[in-house]
Amino acid sequence: MMKITMRAGLVLATLLTAATAHAHGDVTPHAVDTTGLEPLGEEWRPTNPYRGNEVAIKIGKSAFAQNCARCHGLDAISGGIAPDLRKLEKGELGDEWFQERVRNGAVRNGAVYMPKFAQPEGALSQEALWAIRSWLDTVAID
Repeated sequence: MMKITMRAGLVLATLLTAATAHAHGDVTPHAVDTTGLEPLGEEWRPTNPYRGNEVAIKIGKSAFAQNCARCHGLDAISGGIAPDLRKLEKGELGDEWFQERVRNGAVRNGAVYMPKFAQPEGALSQEALWAIRSWLDTVAID
């Protein structure tokens, strides 16, 4: 009986490890339609110019679901793979960290934990990313 239990434990551990290794899945960004948002140009704004903009919030919610939820969780409720972005500081205080992360990604010990999402290296425009940030402000928790 002990061999079966140990074997079942090893199988379960293997399955969990395999699921964790592939948890990020396809992180290829999906296009975001930013129609209705003021174009921002190529130079990044230091703070979110769309904060409180209802069009940006709607676009940001959809863009998050398509591009961020696979790691950061549906509705930004993290399952532990990546930070819970509801805990990102609201307003301008969190903008600097958000901008740094989406533009530069995150690499630790040579492993990519988050790819660069901002153009030109990534596929998402400044407009799309600030729209995501606008939506994140609406789901923030203390």
